[in-house]
Amino acid sequence: MPATATTTDSIASRAGDGHRDPVPGVAASYTSLSLFRRWFAGGGVPALMYHKLGPRPKGVRLRGLYVDAALFRRQLGELAASGYSTVFPESWTDEDTADSRRIGLTFDDGFENVLRHGLGPLSVHGFQAIQYLVSGLLGKTNEWEQRQGEAVERLMDVSQVREWLGAGHRIGAHTRSHPWLTRIPLAEAREEIRSSKAMLEDAFGVPVLDFCYPYGDWNPAVRDVVMESGFRTACTTASGLNRPSGHRFQLRRLTARHTSLQWRTLGAWLRLLWAR
Repeated sequence: MPATATTTDSIASRAGDGHRDPVPGVAASYTSLSLFRRWFAGGGVPALMYHKLGPRPKGVRLRGLYVDAALFRRQLGELAASGYSTVFPESWTDEDTADSRRIGLTFDDGFENVLRHGLGPLSVHGFQAIQYLVSGLLGKTNEWEQRQGEAVERLMDVSQVREWLGAGHRIGAHTRSHPWLTRIPLAEAREEIRSSKAMLEDAFGVPVLDFCYPYGDWNPAVRDVVMESGFRTACTTASGLNRPSGHRFQLRRLTARHTSLQWRTLGAWLRLLWAR
């Protein structure tokens, strides 16, 4: 669940998955459309990856996984003002043209603060998003993060997920307990993947066809299990833009976070600003 790509995703980025790599040397974090506009216009569908919205509580270790509510509203406002419309993952690999003004909005894990701080701004702009849920922890807390010393955050319960769905948004599966899928036996990984889909479909009566690899951790064997389990897409944490030629079970995203512009990263940001 940390927002940086795992080694597996980094390998995937170089393995010819058919998607579009970011400009070399540029950080993957998304803060403002102005820094990414020219790169987005070159073709491919971008997707933004969020985790938590709102203020950071005391004791937070992974500060970058929080996006301030005001920044989130500003990011959506920039996209709306520039004519962007939101599309769900199955459309990220549709035939595209340059400057198609389509974007995906994704939230990993199902945090309650996303409902609290995100539902209103999404509605204001008529945007739709997908929330990837940890099916065995609905209404509980971020147990997988707490084991690493992270602050406690609540996850949406069944009624809150129904509120999310009722607002026109979508849910996807993010396993049952948020494990590193390549670090457990494949049979166990298969159960985590398949049971998460079944649990969500039973609880909410909607098809769950989109998957997200916890921590961005996957390998070809895990990916094949996802493909065989009735899903039609899967998200990684690899950075880039999604192209029609790209693998639908290796979709790319850009981490949305608050990042200060430091002198040591200024050159990289300028390269992105002028990328064609």
